[in-house]
Amino acid sequence: MVILPPLREVIARYGLHPKKNLGQNFLLDPALLSRIAHAAGSLTDCSVLEIGPGPGGLTRALLDQGSMHITAIEQDERCIAALQELQQQFPTRLTLITGDALTFKPQDLSKATPTKIVANLPYNIATALLLQWFQDLTNILSITIMLQKEVALRLTATPKTADYGRLSIMARWLCTVERVFDIAPGSFFPPPKVTSSLVHLVPRVIPENERALQPLLQQVTRVAFSQRRKMLRSALKPLFTIDQLHKLDITPEKRPEELTIEEFLRLAQALHGLAKIVT
Repeated sequence: MVILPPLREVIARYGLHPKKNLGQNFLLDPALLSRIAHAAGSLTDCSVLEIGPGPGGLTRALLDQGSMHITAIEQDERCIAALQELQQQFPTRLTLITGDALTFKPQDLSKATPTKIVANLPYNIATALLLQWFQDLTNILSITIMLQKEVALRLTATPKTADYGRLSIMARWLCTVERVFDIAPGSFFPPPKVTSSLVHLVPRVIPENERALQPLLQQVTRVAFSQRRKMLRSALKPLFTIDQLHKLDITPEKRPEELTIEEFLRLAQALHGLAKIVT
């Protein structure tokens, strides 16, 4: 049995004072870390990708959960030095990569191996990372991530609610999405100013002809929600006439947040037929 030093001792030894510009808020409670790892399900027959492991608290929990292999991407050189201690204890189960997670595709790291992404995401890149992953979910079994509660609410939002928008539509079209539990600021070091939420996403099987609509769906939602307070006849004017909206059985007097995902897909399909791309 491997006995590891307490996380606070590791943080003190390597001078890992969290950096605000890297969005660092370390979670040190072993019970909470274990809950996060457990929420990802079985890890014994897949690879795990962890973003921003910091001093390695969640990494330890993932190893305890029986993860077959973890690839951890960390931008902070100070944390890499600390994580190397952990790697020495688990040389065949932990690979460290120094760099910016936004410059990597999960598929490039795990090749053809099915992968689960599990991470306490740095808040400053969480949304950008999600949107990047949504571009290609090949071989991604699930995504279990800790992020700001406000982002979690947007991911799980339904039509006719204030949080419903582009991120809600893309996430809920591509995946089943569950907000698992919330974590208070006091659980982190240092405490952030906001509550955090753990979200679990499982990619859906989408027909290839429907998946081809993704760029157009992104375009329609971007144009629509750039003026979310306006009626669709105004918000979607760069893409559709009022007559075209009527023919698609879309009420021009509705506002963007009132449309279902299926209705936005109908707009994307129509845009495909019109071959009208607005940048």
